Amino acid sequence: MNLLYKLNLRTSSIMKLSLHKYKKLLVNLKEAIAGTEQDFTSGSMRRAIFLLSVPMVLEMIMEAIFAVVDIFFVARLGADAIATVGITESLITIVYAIAVGLSMATTAIVSRRIGEKDKKRAGRAAFQSIITGIFVSLLIAIPGIFFAKDLLILMGASENMYSHMSGYTTIMLGGNVVIMLLFIINAIFRSAGDAAISMRILIIANSLNIILDPILIFGLGPIPAMGVTGAAIATNIGRGLAVLYQFYLLFNGKKRVQLAMSNLKIHFATIRKLIKLSLGGIGQHLIATSSWILLVRIISVFGSEALAGYTIAIRVIIFSLLPAWGISNAAATLVGQNLGANQPQRAAKSVWSVSKVNIIYMGITGLIIFFIPETILLLFTTDPIIISSGILSLRIISIGFIFYGLGMVMVQALNGAGDTVTPTWINFFSFWVVEIPMAYFLSIELNVGETGVYYSIIIAETFLAVAAVWFFRLGKWKLKQV
Repeated sequence: MNLLYKLNLRTSSIMKLSLHKYKKLLVNLKEAIAGTEQDFTSGSMRRAIFLLSVPMVLEMIMEAIFAVVDIFFVARLGADAIATVGITESLITIVYAIAVGLSMATTAIVSRRIGEKDKKRAGRAAFQSIITGIFVSLLIAIPGIFFAKDLLILMGASENMYSHMSGYTTIMLGGNVVIMLLFIINAIFRSAGDAAISMRILIIANSLNIILDPILIFGLGPIPAMGVTGAAIATNIGRGLAVLYQFYLLFNGKKRVQLAMSNLKIHFATIRKLIKLSLGGIGQHLIATSSWILLVRIISVFGSEALAGYTIAIRVIIFSLLPAWGISNAAATLVGQNLGANQPQRAAKSVWSVSKVNIIYMGITGLIIFFIPETILLLFTTDPIIISSGILSLRIISIGFIFYGLGMVMVQALNGAGDTVTPTWINFFSFWVVEIPMAYFLSIELNVGETGVYYSIIIAETFLAVAAVWFFRLGKWKLKQV
């Protein structure tokens, strides 16, 4: 009886402990989604990662939905329409590269000021980031509007694509300012420890895009069918209204980083520091994204169907990778705030903890994509040739998902510390020295076809992960001043 009593008592204790953990999880989940500004320089590391990662993952999923929703509806228009979107997105990746680079610099500076408890300088840095983003976007928009057709021709588009579908490219490049500001301002909110705001902003943008896409692409009542051009208009309206909401929160919200009249001044010293940091971030992403443009160019040699299959497959992969980027962004914020609070060891510990989470996520996601690629692709198209090409792409690229996840966290940790130069060199060697030459050699010289391109991606990303871990373990990032 005594043994039975002890067993019941132990079972009861375990149940109470489990219930307590469950309630605590729900409380943290509610707080992560509802949004709250947090100081991550003290307290539980697991809780800090959870509160940052959940909204950041959801934010990245929202960003991925833009690409998936567009391709879902555009796929009904045929292979040329899909390929037009694919080529345009490969060009837009340059915009993403600059936006992400500026976001990295913004995160490094603003999170460091938050860690130092200097809200005034955090607000000043935020405004300089926004001004810089607007200026850069104009430099891209003007040539993008006037030379959209020429860019499509340069990228190997068919006559039907550049003659009848260039409107999509014109609008996407011309309206790139909404992409730029969406990234930069969301980075400001994340740096302050309130990642849930960024998530909610993208929910608004996506909701509008989902509603407008079918209406503008296929027409409804008095609204004419605009085809693939309608997808570009819908996306820009959704993102544009989200940016207006961002500005409302910055000027009228009660957040840790606010824009007041005292902030609305050009501060060249801050801009110089921002540009210096962002050049590394922009450089590393330009290197990475320009390599994707060249991969698209290589694959276009094998026809529209192969390019369409690759385009859909890449959208699926981006959708699966962006949550991992969200988790990785948590490492950048944690590193920045903890270095600002003079706690480099806590910063390092947070990075290894985030790495474990990302590796588990990417491992599970890679297995799912590897085993059911056809089921996923059937959501977008029923063309057997496109599906066949897409299956090949998904199965090969998903093999390296674990390395992708580890590399993301390490690179973002270095960026969060303000060391954007080291990841730039890592990207250069990974993508320009390894990936591009290997892709061309395997696919064209050895006549392996698009399969050679996919294997080159795995090898390059694995090299990147190993190199990033090595540099992170050196620890020089702990001494970086921003």
